[in-house]
Amino acid sequence: MKKTLYLLLLLLIANTAWSQDEVDPIIDGKVINAANDKPLQNVHIVNLNKVLGTVTDEKGDFNLSAKVNDTLYFSYLGFKSIRVRVTNDWLKYGKIRIKMTELSIALEEVVIRPVQLTGYVEVDAKIIPIYDNYRYRIAGVGTGYEGGNTKPGAVSKVLSAIFNPADFLYNVFGKRPKQMRKLRKMKEDDEIRNLLQSKFDRETLMMVLQLERVDIDEILNNCSYSKDFIRTANDLQILDAISECYEEYKVLNRDRG
Repeated sequence: MKKTLYLLLLLLIANTAWSQDEVDPIIDGKVINAANDKPLQNVHIVNLNKVLGTVTDEKGDFNLSAKVNDTLYFSYLGFKSIRVRVTNDWLKYGKIRIKMTELSIALEEVVIRPVQLTGYVEVDAKIIPIYDNYRYRIAGVGTGYEGGNTKPGAVSKVLSAIFNPADFLYNVFGKRPKQMRKLRKMKEDDEIRNLLQSKFDRETLMMVLQLERVDIDEILNNCSYSKDFIRTANDLQILDAISECYEEYKVLNRDRG
């Protein structure tokens, strides 16, 4: 009986050790230009679930740790960024080809038609287009704030964002603990830091943190960063600024408790 219990204990320990050592598989792929099937070098790839990054080599090849249902984010200057979900087929059959489209091809044609006025107020009032989004400006505040569609709460939403920065930060930080924890992972991954250092579009930050650009700007504004910094900083500097702001927010919340 003792030998049986001892054997079961050994099996349990071995199984636990194996589970701890288990790591996600490494997936392979190649990124190519959708227009001519030529490989794309230095495409940045981020596993949004694990916050790990890599870049493609001169042949467009890459490999990255990922498991089924992880989402990979591909970005490359001059090309439309895309998200690709890891599937069982990818893991089973190995390398797959990811096609990226140039922005000049991806953008839809926009036709701007001039508004031709007649000179009659009653007629021209019906010709001039009406837009759903409004921008509010409050005296004493140097910038405007997007209120969204014309709803009864649009102006009050703008006012609350201005006069209640603590509430705004709670809505961003307090309700996104999982995304905020990814800040530290992003800062620790060299590939992601290199990626963010060369970018100014906030796209990768928006994808990982699940925020809109206006939210990122508003976080920095409420954390007393200057407009010049918000406008000119690269994405790595923005990441560090949000991270610092978040750490200060946690300290303040702890003190209140």
